[in-house]
Amino acid sequence: MMVKLSVEPITRVEGHGKITISFDENGNLDKVHFHVVEVRGFEKFLEGRYIEDAPIYTPRICGICQVSHHLASAKAVDMIFNVKIPETAELLRNLMHQGATIHSHALHFYFLAAPDLMFPTTDDILKRNILGIAKEHPEVVKEAIELRKIGQTIVKTVGGRAIHPATAVVGGQSKPLTEEERDKLLKLSDRAIELAEKSIEIGKKLIENIKENNLLDIGYFESYHMGMVNKGTHELYDGMLRVVNPKGKVEYEFNPKDYLQYIAEEVRPYSYLKFPYLKDKGPEDGIYRVNSLSRLNVSDKMATPLAQKYYKEFIDTFGKPCHYPILFNYARLIEILSSAEKVKELLENDKIVDTDIRAEPNEITGEGVGCVEAPRGTLIHHFKTDEQGIITDVNLIVATVQNNPAMDIGVRKVAEKYIKNPEDAKPNVLNYMEMVIRAYDPCLSCATHIIGKKTNNEDKLTLEIIQNKNNKISKKIVG
Repeated sequence: MMVKLSVEPITRVEGHGKITISFDENGNLDKVHFHVVEVRGFEKFLEGRYIEDAPIYTPRICGICQVSHHLASAKAVDMIFNVKIPETAELLRNLMHQGATIHSHALHFYFLAAPDLMFPTTDDILKRNILGIAKEHPEVVKEAIELRKIGQTIVKTVGGRAIHPATAVVGGQSKPLTEEERDKLLKLSDRAIELAEKSIEIGKKLIENIKENNLLDIGYFESYHMGMVNKGTHELYDGMLRVVNPKGKVEYEFNPKDYLQYIAEEVRPYSYLKFPYLKDKGPEDGIYRVNSLSRLNVSDKMATPLAQKYYKEFIDTFGKPCHYPILFNYARLIEILSSAEKVKELLENDKIVDTDIRAEPNEITGEGVGCVEAPRGTLIHHFKTDEQGIITDVNLIVATVQNNPAMDIGVRKVAEKYIKNPEDAKPNVLNYMEMVIRAYDPCLSCATHIIGKKTNNEDKLTLEIIQNKNNKISKKIVG
């Protein structure tokens, strides 16, 4: 008799997903998959709307990644209107982006990942969460909340709102930064740097705990990595995309607007996420990863001095490229420090309080691509419009989609190591699978966007919409 087990839902991630483990008639491990079971449909929602409104709509995809979507759309819109934004507007957008990175990374590390790192083998699910950490280390949780708040304060000050910012508009920014606001944020940046360094020291201890429990290699496999660089230096806001192979050699370095020459996607019948791969390598050999660890792997150095010190220490300890999924968590801490230093650097530039923040748009070109390094990895927004600027086609290549093949492989690697038959699927082992998924910090709401497609003659994915009237089904739509 075939047996099928599931981990559902996967906890401490954004969105809804599950893991399934199936065994054949002899009780041997057969298939293991990571499934995403929701669909949002934002690519279709955007069609027919004015392109200049895209930076307002796309942040609604997610309440965590909202700044990344806001800025990726804004950059695409600027390209469509053939406008170069003023230097001060670039500084403000970058400042908002660095603040969002501090907020998101702090949220993920302390509230979602740290319980895994602190209590990796416990079966007590009431302990393996932020409240379990707070009980033993209340001061750490207080500082985590403070660090996240600093990031959100930066976003609110520059973006107009802490959630779903609105100031990145066609041609630049709609709101300047005042001297008073700059002074306030400068003080916060010093505290953010202090808290970021503390976080790295905490991270070192937690990674040692993982090593002592022989869990550093869970979900391990080697792959390509992609991330943004600026002349080889670690970059989050604007630069070229670099891909390194599993040995660390640079394979490509290209302008984000040319992404279709390098990246392809396929659909598989068990997930609403697509499966991207490097076009000339193929779906199996061309799997690549994005996110914090990948960005360290593709960079020659960090952009700020303190982050560079810890980056070098990281490479000396774990090598380069580093392929351990669990170390995405540690790489985030180095990026928090880098972003905190970058915030201070941006604020110390007197041009950031200039009032020349918006340029007049030109003709509508009909196509634009915007790219930033979201906290979860490379984010690409690609829009096409008609001559009136009405959106006709949208492609959102979200970081979590790009890590989807890696997460699928990662849970299978855990199963192959720990599960030989159904009796081996104990709670702590099932949690190891969740730990691998959480290490990538997936944003499943951002990523889901396919429906009704068929692969290899298998059943197509469908969405059923049921309309109720007076507690009776009056209409059923199957996509």
